Amino acid sequence: MAEMLRDKTGRILFTKEMKQDYTILCPQMAQIHFELIVNIFRNCGYNMELLTNNGPNVIQEGLKYVHNDTCYPALVVIGQFMDALKSGKYDLDRTALIITQTGGGCRASNYIHLLRKALKKAGMEHVPVVSLNLSGLEKNPGFSVSISMLRKIIAGLVYGDLLMLLDNQVKPYEINQGESGALVNQWIRQLSDQFNRGEGYTLKQQRQNLNSIAAEFAAIPVKHVPKVRVGIVGEIFVKYSPLGNNELERFLAEQDCEVNVPGILNFALFKVDNRLEDIKLYGGNPMKFHLVNLMMDYLLQMQELLISAVKTQPCFEAPANYAHIKALVKDVIGYGNKMGEGWLLTAEMLELVECGFENIVCTQPFGCLPNHICGKGMIRRIKEIDDRANIVPIDYDPSATRVNQENRIKLMLAVAKEVLNQKIAAQQPEPEASESKEVQQAAV
Repeated sequence: MAEMLRDKTGRILFTKEMKQDYTILCPQMAQIHFELIVNIFRNCGYNMELLTNNGPNVIQEGLKYVHNDTCYPALVVIGQFMDALKSGKYDLDRTALIITQTGGGCRASNYIHLLRKALKKAGMEHVPVVSLNLSGLEKNPGFSVSISMLRKIIAGLVYGDLLMLLDNQVKPYEINQGESGALVNQWIRQLSDQFNRGEGYTLKQQRQNLNSIAAEFAAIPVKHVPKVRVGIVGEIFVKYSPLGNNELERFLAEQDCEVNVPGILNFALFKVDNRLEDIKLYGGNPMKFHLVNLMMDYLLQMQELLISAVKTQPCFEAPANYAHIKALVKDVIGYGNKMGEGWLLTAEMLELVECGFENIVCTQPFGCLPNHICGKGMIRRIKEIDDRANIVPIDYDPSATRVNQENRIKLMLAVAKEVLNQKIAAQQPEPEASESKEVQQAAV
């Protein structure tokens, strides 16, 4: 067992020795993106494993260690960790945990402290917890993110967004069921192999890969029939995590819907943009502003690559760029609303309605105040701007039953299907005029 080193606060440090023989457990959120990112960390020498345990026991474990007044995503993530550690699958003397830390005003910045508190309560205080952050909040001698790793992680987000986008556009209409999902898995393996060889993350290589992905998805045989189109927005964890939203995407697919889930790249742009605005408003180090601005330009370039790749195939609908999405909420909600998903949540709903996904499920986790304000609190204003909007806020917390959640969504879908049927009926050709009375009489 590696020697336990602590910093001056008493926190257990993840050491260089631990990097050699420790397994680092990573919670699940967006499956495609996280599989790529975990593979990147493995390639860089970290024995990282993406957790797949789910079910009611995860929630029960979360309730044991997290106060039920705390935001629901914290309860689910910590519950998944604790359930995994108690499973007997891992050597607790050689296991560490990793969790993101944004450093913003959202309580997600404090999940790491709640997790350490849970470990102490369970008698597992010796399990190190690694903070994945770009703000210098916590550092560990055995864990760091290099520039090349960061570029690969950003590339992983871009590839994940494209694979998710095209899979959602193809899967509801594919003739051979499962073909789209198989192509997603094939590209995850292929991209991971490229990362292992030190490839796949330069601008030229990304452009080639993105264009190839779009071309291969376009080649999947499909049969387009009218379907209800549904967008999913909300707090980032329950928006993407099947564990957090009770398999929402699968449920909507079972209801014969086409689903649109806005990508993670816009959220990354939103977070970097907020740092720039803070420096502009409150001052700051000019060098820091320069570095953050470089990151913003780089992410915008990545988004342009993605959009251009989608546009190479006319059969697909490309997402709007960040500038357009930000412009949608001008004079609707202030750009100072930036805790959690902030104004981006309102903007995503407006953009979904604009591009034909006017039926929206807004996932609302208990305890997420910014989400309720910028999501549920903006529904009336969005409907005033575009009366096509058909939005249902769904609460996710330990006491919310899946049946009630799905029944509320079904009510929204009933309205959506009625509107769809009206559109189909309006597009039908007019019936041929009946014969005149004179002709009818003559025939008699």
